[in-house]
Amino acid sequence: MRLPAGLRAALTGFTLLVLVVIYTPLLLVVLNSFNADRTFGWPPKKLTLHWWDVAAHSEGARAALWTSLQVAAFATLIALVLGTLAAMALRRTTFFGRNVVSLLIILPIALPGIVTGLALQNAFKTVLGLQLSLVTIVIAHATFCIVTVFNNVQARFQRLGGNLEAASMDLGAGPFTTFRLVTLPMLRSALLAGGLLSFGLSFDEIVVTTFTASSQDQTLPIWIFQNLFRPNQAPVVNVVAAVLVVLSAVPIYLAQKLSGGTAEAMTGAR
Repeated sequence: MRLPAGLRAALTGFTLLVLVVIYTPLLLVVLNSFNADRTFGWPPKKLTLHWWDVAAHSEGARAALWTSLQVAAFATLIALVLGTLAAMALRRTTFFGRNVVSLLIILPIALPGIVTGLALQNAFKTVLGLQLSLVTIVIAHATFCIVTVFNNVQARFQRLGGNLEAASMDLGAGPFTTFRLVTLPMLRSALLAGGLLSFGLSFDEIVVTTFTASSQDQTLPIWIFQNLFRPNQAPVVNVVAAVLVVLSAVPIYLAQKLSGGTAEAMTGAR
């Protein structure tokens, strides 16, 4: 259905306005990371790479980056395994309360982060008697990362149907052989997209992390927040924030590209 020219122009203008409002502050952060003025005078009178060099040699920023990478990697791995298994289980079985189980899997990403973080902190410290550590951060992040993998795999299963798997079984292949040679190749891009989204969500998460991290474990977003109001650290914070924007945007962009692969979704072909 073709929209009237006036309505189409209005929608285009509104979309551009929304994009400007969203991305202008991000672009300012990136630009200020090159601003030679420590107080970020506007417009910048001189650009420099000095703050990037300072950030590269900041032990606190590097330690926080390494912590974020570890947490995101482990949380993504857990999400890939559990999210895929959950999607397969709900696809192949019918039982009373099936929709409730599906809702419970999706619920963590729908709840406010402060509620999830507080609930997990109470569970770790009060119920399980665990000390907050890198492990508790990983478990906390995995709770909402599972949702992205689960949704991607479940959507792919709905598009696939079961004809190819049934044909594999008819030809004598067992369940594990069918999964390895038929199901898994067809899920390849969905798993990769879900993994990339999980990594991006975990990497820039701060609310849940605040409740589940110890004082010794600092992820990059927490490091940025704690140094945000320190005048001497402000230029370095801008550099780290610029890096965080890029590192968060790349996996999300790749996940979007992978999710659009119709040919692979239906046949597993690349």
